[in-house]
Amino acid sequence: MSKKLYEKTIRTEKIFSGRVIDLQVEQVELPDGKQSAREIVKHPGAVAIIPITSEGKLVLVRQYRKALEKEIVEIPAGKLERGEEPGECAIRELEEETGYKARSLQYLLSFYTSPGFADEIIYLYLAGDLEAGHVNTDDDEFVELLEVSLEEAEAMVENQVIHDAKTAYAVQFLRLRELRS
Repeated sequence: MSKKLYEKTIRTEKIFSGRVIDLQVEQVELPDGKQSAREIVKHPGAVAIIPITSEGKLVLVRQYRKALEKEIVEIPAGKLERGEEPGECAIRELEEETGYKARSLQYLLSFYTSPGFADEIIYLYLAGDLEAGHVNTDDDEFVELLEVSLEEAEAMVENQVIHDAKTAYAVQFLRLRELRS
C-alpha cells in the first residue's frame, strides 16, 4: 500500500445498522496531514450467478426495484448470510430466485460495486447443467423469469432494460469469453 495515498482512520461513528447495510462515518487523516470525513456503507457481500441453460440461454429475473421506482432485468443474485461461503450462497440464491439447481458451478471473479462509498463485493459464478425446480423467493420478493440469448441480453443492456452494473458486467464478460474462444 502506498503511503502517498493511504488514509488513516482516526475514529468511526456508526450511524445506522439495518438488515442489509450499516452506515458509518469515519474521520480520516489524509496523506497531506489534513482531515476529512468518509461516509461508508458496510455490506456483507453478495453473489451473482450467470445461469446458462442447455440451449445456451441466460436465465434472468425481472423484478421491481423500489430504489429505482422501476422494473429491471438482472442475473440472479443475493446477499451473503453471516458465515456463509459465496459458493453456498450462489447455489441457494439460484434455486430461490429461479428454481434451477446447478450441477456445475464455476467461480469466475469478484468485483466491488461502488468503492467510493461502499465495501460491497460481489462474487460472480457461472452455473450450468441446470435442473428445473420450483422458485422459492423470500416473502417480500417477486420475480419473473426470462431466458434470453447473449445477443438479446446485449440489446437489453443497450436499451437499459438491463440497467444494473453486475448484469451488464456479466453480459460483457460472456461476450469477451466467447471472443477469446
